[in-house]
Amino acid sequence: MDQFRLFPPQASTSSHEVDALFFALTLISLFFMAVIFLPIIFFSVKYRRGSSANRSNPTSGSFWVESGWTLGAVILSLGLFAWGAVVYFRIERRPSNAIDVQVVGKQWMWKIQHAEGKREINELHVPVNRTVALTMTSQDVIHSFFVPAFRVKQDVIPGRYTGEWFKATRTGEYHIFCAQYCGTQHSSMIGRVVVMEPRAYEEWLKSGEPTESIVLAGQRLFHDRGCSGCHAPNSQFHAPLLQGLYRKPVPLSEYLRDSILQPGKQISAGYQNIMPSFAGHLSEEEIMELIAYLKAIGNQPPPSP
Repeated sequence: MDQFRLFPPQASTSSHEVDALFFALTLISLFFMAVIFLPIIFFSVKYRRGSSANRSNPTSGSFWVESGWTLGAVILSLGLFAWGAVVYFRIERRPSNAIDVQVVGKQWMWKIQHAEGKREINELHVPVNRTVALTMTSQDVIHSFFVPAFRVKQDVIPGRYTGEWFKATRTGEYHIFCAQYCGTQHSSMIGRVVVMEPRAYEEWLKSGEPTESIVLAGQRLFHDRGCSGCHAPNSQFHAPLLQGLYRKPVPLSEYLRDSILQPGKQISAGYQNIMPSFAGHLSEEEIMELIAYLKAIGNQPPPSP
């Protein structure tokens, strides 16, 4: 992992697409740099002051030459834009059936939790040839989760969720960097992704002390924090039921987060602003666990009255 390379290894499905676009842009830039600057240098030398070059009857230009390089540049620019847009949207569009992993950035470490409950610090174990989707937030300042070998990088922002995904194609260990200056020890905020064979990954998940899944942890918090006392069919408080909430046409991630931390910000029609704020009472990991639980019960039909 620590071997010096001019370019990182291509270890994900998106790395080849990103590299192809990068090298194409580099070669095109070098081509136009040569086309523009080499003639400038040549004519600067040929027509320097005191040279014997013939300066009579200079050409006045050509309509076809002017039109050709104008239209050619427009077509080339639009083609590169379309190519970049296709690569961008393919990287940003998360595939289905991904392994969910929660990531919290903190000065100066990466706190990682798998859906099964396994926790890691500055390490991320994943199986090869499986799509892994990261849901990320920051506990303090802006960070940026960057894995050069996978060609993925995403800012990690306090107070909101961002995401990225990758599908590793080679086993091994690969660097994790924070690509956003985040304080005095920014350079030490590093880690590694360990890509394993599927069987070895399953054995790793089961190793160590037993842990409860994120959904079960969220369910426990839901009851321990008193949420179930209000959001229940037989509650004496007029609060909305949460079964079947997930995938409703609302801004999901921020809506659920805001409903926990700023309950008065968006009040459902027909309900009063009586829910207390849990800002400062829940860690980022606990908020993620609660949201995971709400997602799990999101497909359940509301209980009959």
